[in-house]
Amino acid sequence: MKILVTGAAGFIGSHVARRLLERGDEVVGLDNLNSYYDPKLKRDRLKRLEGKKGFSFVQADLADRAAMEELFRSGKFSRVVHLGAQAGVRHSITNPHVFVDSNVTGTLHVLEGCRHAGVEHLVFASTSSVYGLNGEMPFSPKQGTAHPISLYAATKKANEVMAHSYAHLYRLPVTGLRFFTVYGPWGRPDMALFLFTKAILAGEPIDLFNGGDMVRDFTYVDDIAEGVVRTLDRAPAPDPAWDPKRPDPSSSSAPYRLYNIGNNNPVKLKDFIAAIEKATGKAAKRNLLPMQPGDVPATCADVGDLMRDTGFKPATSVEAGVAAFVRWYREYYNA
Repeated sequence: MKILVTGAAGFIGSHVARRLLERGDEVVGLDNLNSYYDPKLKRDRLKRLEGKKGFSFVQADLADRAAMEELFRSGKFSRVVHLGAQAGVRHSITNPHVFVDSNVTGTLHVLEGCRHAGVEHLVFASTSSVYGLNGEMPFSPKQGTAHPISLYAATKKANEVMAHSYAHLYRLPVTGLRFFTVYGPWGRPDMALFLFTKAILAGEPIDLFNGGDMVRDFTYVDDIAEGVVRTLDRAPAPDPAWDPKRPDPSSSSAPYRLYNIGNNNPVKLKDFIAAIEKATGKAAKRNLLPMQPGDVPATCADVGDLMRDTGFKPATSVEAGVAAFVRWYREYYNA
């Protein structure tokens, strides 16, 4: 198959593209290579893909309507994996317009491209952040998500709603995946594991918000990539049991599904740090700070629907995943 992967130079996108290439698919990777974090890391991720048969790269911005229309006109894609987005809960508070341009306008261009090109299946990235003020654990895609607490989460919620409208209007098969705290080799420098490992190896203090009293459903990137590919291979059909009087947010009378992809095994941030200390062989110095705006105290994924429909459940332990990241970090940065 010929598959478009947006955000192919990103953390998750590069892993998904590599996984698709290794099984023999043709992959066109799209990325704008912006400077939200070091573009060299993005280019180095691309280098791992460019040596593989079947990969080509297009540098363009999702918000560039003309470029996206031309990409879909010439691409003739069977399927699309839309992972390109402006990420960062805290960044969205200080730079809201960037998030709307990339995550809302950019996703509209992807939806329009899929619609007009007759794409068989669109899989797009959402986030556990959409659960917002919901306090019922574990988070289930059957629960409501009407109260996001960051603009980043709000743009991802908008993506879900926009995607459903296209599934309903144009019968475009669409699957949304809510990722839970993804970590692993080639990760983003603004994420906790990267920041903590860098500081601990340098003997510098780490910033612990909410005193470290947070719980996260940390999910290893290889498990995320496997979940993306499993769902990509299973285009949704309208749910015959869907009831408009008791609507299930995770399915529809349209060809539309939402799944969580998480480890279903939440870990205290303090234990996550202990795993980094073990992998680095160094103790962390802690700088305790209050809760940051836009953060939630805990996440946990109900992955029952994902297991039922794909036979897959993430299972990589935090200890194994953190150790793999630290090995990569030391090799990549000669640390």
